Amino acid sequence: MPATQKDHLIPFSYCFKDQWAIVAGINAEMYFWNIVYISILFVDNAYRHKNLGSSLLEKVETEAKARDAKLVHLDTFDFQAKDFYLQHGYEIFGILDDCPKGHKRYYLKKNL
Repeated sequence: MPATQKDHLIPFSYCFKDQWAIVAGINAEMYFWNIVYISILFVDNAYRHKNLGSSLLEKVETEAKARDAKLVHLDTFDFQAKDFYLQHGYEIFGILDDCPKGHKRYYLKKNL
């Protein structure tokens, strides 16, 4: 049986603000066996194409590696950011069709 981490969940949450408003953010957590799950990554439409999403993703990956994580995974939809994640080295390992109807939900991973 592989060893487990001491804390149940280790959160990684970062954001960019413009004045007081959050314009981009990421929520992730490392769970048992040093695996990281990214639950949310968003960038406000007005702030896209400014590398904010890339910076947040890289921040989580860097922090995860520093804590000896070997795998990051997440999910997204065909109308969201699948291509963004593919450009950052993630690979698709599963697809749900008609989730929601007429669309696909993609499950992606990246080995660190």
